[in-house]
Amino acid sequence: MSDTEQEMAVEAEVQEMSVLDALKEVLKKALIHDGLKKGLHECAKALDKRTARLCCLAKDCENEEYKKLIRALASEGDVNLIMVDSGKDLGAWCGLAKLTEEGEVKKAVRTSCAVITEFGEETHALNILLDYLKKQAEE
Repeated sequence: MSDTEQEMAVEAEVQEMSVLDALKEVLKKALIHDGLKKGLHECAKALDKRTARLCCLAKDCENEEYKKLIRALASEGDVNLIMVDSGKDLGAWCGLAKLTEEGEVKKAVRTSCAVITEFGEETHALNILLDYLKKQAEE
């Protein structure tokens, strides 16, 4: 395989990244750069201080007051809000999980909210996520 064929194969893989895969990668980068807040208390503080850049909220959260508070704080601070299907998935993406030796999630702690205050480094996943958020804001 020539160099150009390898570059094209890598570009094809990168272009097919979904928004959730991009979110997962951005959350991991934020965790590494100490820019990730998890749970109601940390998230509410970050949203209230206006240091939040992106907020994730689980759809399966049973407490309506919890969801209402996070939505209100996010809209007040003009922070983008992404709804995630499962709190267990969000917890695993935020590093709140025990992993097996193969790297698969063995046990995940649920979190209903996560806030990114520092994206870390500029990645392709971050660009995909920001483009998605721009499109959502236009609609």
